[in-house]
Amino acid sequence: MKTMLKIAQATLLTVAASASFVGTAQADVNDALQNICTIVQANDKGELRKKMRTVENDFKLKLQDYYNGITCSGESLIRTAFKANALETGELLVKKMPKSQLNSPEADGLTIRAWVSENGFMDTPLANILNERI
Repeated sequence: MKTMLKIAQATLLTVAASASFVGTAQADVNDALQNICTIVQANDKGELRKKMRTVENDFKLKLQDYYNGITCSGESLIRTAFKANALETGELLVKKMPKSQLNSPEADGLTIRAWVSENGFMDTPLANILNERI
């Protein structure tokens, strides 16, 4: 009976330690991605590439893994690039995203292409890159 109690305590400690580690890792990812909106808006392709590489190396996450979890003033990263006329960072984001995810509806139910059309961005160079990719 005493052995079972020790095993149960050890299991609880392991679970608690794992949960705190996951929380810490999540906080670290959030810290690493903290200024990504500013980088996209500033059209700093080199800094964006560096940020994406750091997150991939440190946390084993690709853009598609954290893209939906990031919003910049309520918009996705690609939509933010469109609004900021950030061709370089927008092109990098479009090329790094899987086609299937580019064609999927975002939080508001619109695909990126539908949103671009609705908001009058279809004549922009970034829209041409998006259309070629899709």
